Amino acid sequence: MGPNILFILADDLGYADLSCYGRRDFTTPNIDRIAADGMRFTQAYANSAVCTASRVALITGRYQYRLAVGLEEPLSSRMPRKLGLPPDHPTLPSILKQAGYQTALVGKWHMGSLPDFGPLQSGYDHFYGFRAGVLDYFTHKYGPPSSDTEDLWEDDVKIRQKGYLTDLLGSRAVEIVHTYAKSGQPFLVSLHFSAPHWPWEAPGDEAEAHRLENLFHFDGGSQRTYRRTIQQMDLQVGRVLQALDAKLSPRTRSSFSPATMAASGIPTPGRSPAVKPSCWRVGCGSRRRSAGPAAFHRTAFRSR
Repeated sequence: MGPNILFILADDLGYADLSCYGRRDFTTPNIDRIAADGMRFTQAYANSAVCTASRVALITGRYQYRLAVGLEEPLSSRMPRKLGLPPDHPTLPSILKQAGYQTALVGKWHMGSLPDFGPLQSGYDHFYGFRAGVLDYFTHKYGPPSSDTEDLWEDDVKIRQKGYLTDLLGSRAVEIVHTYAKSGQPFLVSLHFSAPHWPWEAPGDEAEAHRLENLFHFDGGSQRTYRRTIQQMDLQVGRVLQALDAKLSPRTRSSFSPATMAASGIPTPGRSPAVKPSCWRVGCGSRRRSAGPAAFHRTAFRSR
């Protein structure tokens, strides 16, 4: 039987914003543990500086520009034509599913909308998360709080659920690990956090979520807010690793990576001063980590 796979993505994580890669004013002990237990890659590169293209490359294992959706930088709901990841295109989850794996995506999709495109159409058995490129951490909308833009989904059904988005994703990943562990079959769990992508909202900042008129904003946030979003993500990573340790750790390969370079809304030590869609070398590099049996039990990847 094949190994279980946990693949964790962060969104817009800065080059030196984990303590195992040099951040000095706060620590990320759970993600650091992935690096300490295995391999750490310091010269790896993200395929793109924007969400959709990078995710297309990761899920297909191909240069993203071979697919029309990979040309979008990034995919926008304002586009007049239907565009997304073709359901008949082989993907990591679809290939593993054919090999007997259970597959689940928890978190961000951003590769096309229903009814033509989605995680369930591209190899995942289960989906809990959001389809757009950004989501408010509290309202779970990709627009202002008064807009009809809710985007939290359970499979192909839109749902409403209270809570801080990072915590909801972590809790669901823990539930899925426990459920899949009982079956005895191998699994792929893709845990794609939105953190620390804007809007700049950390736990306890719900008032900020209701103040914003546009999620792409420059009138809020701080170094402290950014730090707290990363630390909360690290906390949830720790919960998922604990679930694996309790159930399946000896035969699980875990990895952590950023989908893209850091956003430039809040420059932090070691982060690129370029705007996000830029492809400067400092913006597209990734630091990646691996650990475990055969040096790949746990893997950590992050932006350079």
